[in-house]
Amino acid sequence: MLVLHGLCTTDGVLALWAEDSGLPARSDSTRRDAPHPFAATAETLTAALGLEPLKATTRALLLPSFSSGPMASPELVRDPLTAGRAPRGKVQLRQWGVPAVRLHGTPERPAETRLSDSARFVFDVAGFAADLVERGRVLPAVAPDQPRARWIPVLSGTDSARFAALQAAMPPACRCEEIAGDPGELVRAALTTAVDEQVRDRLEGVALAPQRQRTTAEAWLAALTGEPTFDADPVELYELREQLDRWRTSAGNESPVRTCFRLRSPEQRDEEEWAVEFLLQAVDEPSVLVPAQQVWFADDGVLRRWIPAPQEHLLADLGRASKLHPDLDEALRGQHPSELEVGAEGAYRFLTAAPALAQAGFGVLLPSWWQQTTKLGLKLTTKSRGTAGTVAKESEIGLKSIVDYKWELALGEDTLTDAELAELARAKVPLVKVRGQWVQVDQKRLAAGLAFLKRGGGQMTAAEVMLHSGLTEADESLPLPLVDVEADGWLGDLLTGRADEQLEPVDPPENFGARLRPYQQRGLAWLAFLDKIGLGACLADDMGLGKTVQLLALEALNRAQGKRPPTLLICPMSVVGNWQREAARFTPELKVHVHHGADRLDGDALREAVESNDLILTTYSLAARDADALGDLVFDRVVLDEAQNIKNSATRQSQAVRQLKARHRVALTGTPVENRLAELWSIMDFANPGVLGTVNTFRARYAVPVERHNDQDAAARLRKITNPFVLRRVKTDPRIISDLPDKVEMRQLCNLTPEQASLYQAVVNDMLEKIEEVDEGIERRGLVLATMSKLKQVCNHPAHFLGDGSRVAGRSGKLARLEEVLEEVLAEGDKALCFTQFTEFGSMLVPYLAARFDTEVLFLHGGTSKASRDRMVERFQDKRGPSLFLLSLKAGGTGLNLTAANHVIHLDRWWNPAVEDQATDRAFRIGQQRNVQVRKFVCIGTLEERIDTMIEEKRALAQLVVGAGENWLTELSTAQLRDLLSLSGEAVGE
Repeated sequence: MLVLHGLCTTDGVLALWAEDSGLPARSDSTRRDAPHPFAATAETLTAALGLEPLKATTRALLLPSFSSGPMASPELVRDPLTAGRAPRGKVQLRQWGVPAVRLHGTPERPAETRLSDSARFVFDVAGFAADLVERGRVLPAVAPDQPRARWIPVLSGTDSARFAALQAAMPPACRCEEIAGDPGELVRAALTTAVDEQVRDRLEGVALAPQRQRTTAEAWLAALTGEPTFDADPVELYELREQLDRWRTSAGNESPVRTCFRLRSPEQRDEEEWAVEFLLQAVDEPSVLVPAQQVWFADDGVLRRWIPAPQEHLLADLGRASKLHPDLDEALRGQHPSELEVGAEGAYRFLTAAPALAQAGFGVLLPSWWQQTTKLGLKLTTKSRGTAGTVAKESEIGLKSIVDYKWELALGEDTLTDAELAELARAKVPLVKVRGQWVQVDQKRLAAGLAFLKRGGGQMTAAEVMLHSGLTEADESLPLPLVDVEADGWLGDLLTGRADEQLEPVDPPENFGARLRPYQQRGLAWLAFLDKIGLGACLADDMGLGKTVQLLALEALNRAQGKRPPTLLICPMSVVGNWQREAARFTPELKVHVHHGADRLDGDALREAVESNDLILTTYSLAARDADALGDLVFDRVVLDEAQNIKNSATRQSQAVRQLKARHRVALTGTPVENRLAELWSIMDFANPGVLGTVNTFRARYAVPVERHNDQDAAARLRKITNPFVLRRVKTDPRIISDLPDKVEMRQLCNLTPEQASLYQAVVNDMLEKIEEVDEGIERRGLVLATMSKLKQVCNHPAHFLGDGSRVAGRSGKLARLEEVLEEVLAEGDKALCFTQFTEFGSMLVPYLAARFDTEVLFLHGGTSKASRDRMVERFQDKRGPSLFLLSLKAGGTGLNLTAANHVIHLDRWWNPAVEDQATDRAFRIGQQRNVQVRKFVCIGTLEERIDTMIEEKRALAQLVVGAGENWLTELSTAQLRDLLSLSGEAVGE
């Protein structure tokens, strides 16, 4: 595993070097600039970054070191079994030679590497450079000390603040090439170089000057896209620099202060008129403001240390700003402009010009109500047609049900009176004060709104109410924005997102094999409600809250009410077996058919199987592969488990599941949004097609405003739209926690990869062949136990069984499931204990998981000293400590208090459940403040599952029947062993 480090070099470039955890940790070299003993070689580094080996150069870095060698960085996770003793002694700075590569452009961060703080920093600087180039915040220039053309960043306003934040955040390791160097100058030089490189990449092949350059200016223009150094006459070069400096000053500057405009309302000034005040604002401390009065009339030494001529700066900025907002010309006619009085119309013009001023780098301070302004608009009030005080009939529930409605004008949610409407109609200015609030009024639209009200009320369907409420595409024919929709009954509950709380609890049929907890009952009632009115649902409960049992309860409830077409459930291959077993456990009356495997049905046989079963299980890949066959069938419901698998709406499987025919659609996911809002659109468009418009409309209205600009209004609108269809409960909600038991145990059923299945079968065949040739007794028992151990290693990972140090990623179904679980654990900010009985497996997992999740993974095994063990426990228990702790079952199964974890994962099963329980109790013990989720990984169709079944059946007698180890397995006959070890067809994943 590589740990990448970043470097701002003394020659003004961004560079990367890396530590390699597989290299020895000690060095006996005493040379001043000796090669760093565990720095990645040039070949390894360039291969990881996808570069040519010749790109790497050796740089001398001053690094913290012991007398025997450099100190490993905190991010470097070594193989715990081969790292050796850590060096000791006094720490001092010492120079080491490391291969480093220049960071060019904004490459993707390499997979299977860890980033140190310094590496993240250089990627951030490169990203800032790319952003400046993308927005055109660059200018051409000449280097100050030589005839060299270059592109430089133009920093003003928020960009200056961002640059100041970068300077302050620079990790010391980034300047280890020259510790005494000025951090600010190193960052500025690196940013300038990155900007220059990226502009040149974009302009490659573009000629800015004639092929034959006769003047210094022409040579400079040619050098902006070609070879940077150019021939120049000294006098002409001096004049060129002077002209460029004047031009650059007219376009903007990098002053530590900027001119700021603040709009003040009459009540804020105790005056009758609005006013725009002028101030100077510190770029890196926006709260520091100096009024223009002080600029003109106070001899402020602090201000003059900021900027030598503040008066000239203010006048120049006012001149530039007046080009964007001509009203400011009036202020320039005064000798000492400090504010500009404006009327309501002038205030409104300034409010509309504010974005352009801010974009140009000026500070703009607006009244808080402008950003959170209460809008004048239409209010739609509806009333269901059922008798008051009675429960709505089924015929009165649904999208086609009829409601009475009326339109009103409202300020936010407050309906306006006739007198207030008359006052607004008489107003002739765009800003009017109503009920103590300033309101923006468009007189033409107001008149159209008043005319619209004369239409009176009427009747409409529930679907039309939802259309108006913004749950689907808005009606553009309305003369004013729709600010509120008020409904009663079930429709009101749906529109306000209270359906799961207001609906009457629903109990599953008496023969349902589980007792639902209160929040699960509410979830079932919500699912049944949306099912009844024909709307799709996204059940987005946290991991471990029981999405599976709620969906099966819905199926049982529907089937109890009469015969229905089957439900198609699509899920990852890793959980197909889990659904089979959970259905058999909770709803044994449901007929389940698995559509999977090379011998899966098609044509008429598939149609007959679908019609004769209640629940059809298949996988995402097969849903795409067999899209035509499944698309010809009609299902009552289509369910997507782990619905984040369709987060990319453009993939084949995402498009395939949208084409399936069904009356009702349900998406189950614990992570409705993982990286981008477009993922939510994809899931919602499956559940309720068109509810969020087209993907392009969604991107423009919600994704871009929220993701790029943190637009809270857009986020609120999106929540309003999705709330009725998304039920999200989290473990941290006290209402949910009170419903959970102290410990939730669950099996995580995993599939073998084809490679694992091949190795598994080879081990079984080898044992069965040998066992026929040995006598009963010690030799036979030894062979059986050795085989059991090998099979468990195969189930863990091929590299664990082979012991060849081969590639880890993508070869184990169990590891794939572990990554899925840990990704959700870490996303929730939780901590996890992972137990394995194999120290070698743990040793293999530590560097892989550390790189995969870019986090430290602790590892406690039999070779860990007591002092190290105590330090690990102390660090894990600290809230700021590592979140993942890998332990060997024997070394970490007893005597530890690890209550910081609320997840326990048993990667490979110990045949005595009491031993597992002891390990689980490291987290589930006195002092634990949260509910503990325990997952036991079992490979489907292997001896792991069969032994797990036997243990569960005999758990009450486990101490007596199973014993403390695996010896009881050795007494089975050869025929019993063959049945126990044989590989079933469902064991292999896709």
